[in-house]
Amino acid sequence: MKILIDFFPILLFFGAFKVYDIYVATGVLMAATLLQMGLIYAIDRKLTAMHKITLALVLIFGTLTLVLHDDRFIKWKTTVLYAAMAIGLAVAVWVMNKNFLKLLLGSHMELPDPVWRRLNLVWVAYCAFMALINAYVAAYYSTEAWVNFKLWGYAFPLVFIFGQGFYIARYLKSDEPKTEGPSA
Repeated sequence: MKILIDFFPILLFFGAFKVYDIYVATGVLMAATLLQMGLIYAIDRKLTAMHKITLALVLIFGTLTLVLHDDRFIKWKTTVLYAAMAIGLAVAVWVMNKNFLKLLLGSHMELPDPVWRRLNLVWVAYCAFMALINAYVAAYYSTEAWVNFKLWGYAFPLVFIFGQGFYIARYLKSDEPKTEGPSA
């Protein structure tokens, strides 16, 4: 169910764009994101920092898009989000000597420190890549091509998350008790 909650704003945005235009789609995205955050809050009784940042960026860039009637703002929201994440993770690890991934996820899984460092570096690279590719598509392609990229571009995060899962799986400790063979 949570996966549906994660994807329904972009699906509604895509549908509204195909039926109407980028401005109706932007309004739909803003409303759907507000609803999405309300559902997440109802389920979890909290919003993560990432949820709050995403909501703020959707509302700010969406409002600018609608008020100024300029689709460049909504198209650059993703670039700003990913660039901020890349910069935040990089500054945290290289300037503050903190690993935000470990701070955020360390209570959910136990991994060796070198694995956390590699994961952080991979996340910095991934976020930088996503910021750059969105910026490129937003700058050099039509709005329709960018909207199609937004929908089909979800393959990037899915591949990234699955790849990351395969990478960390070998480091996770099993909860199942080890059974020993029959004793003689």
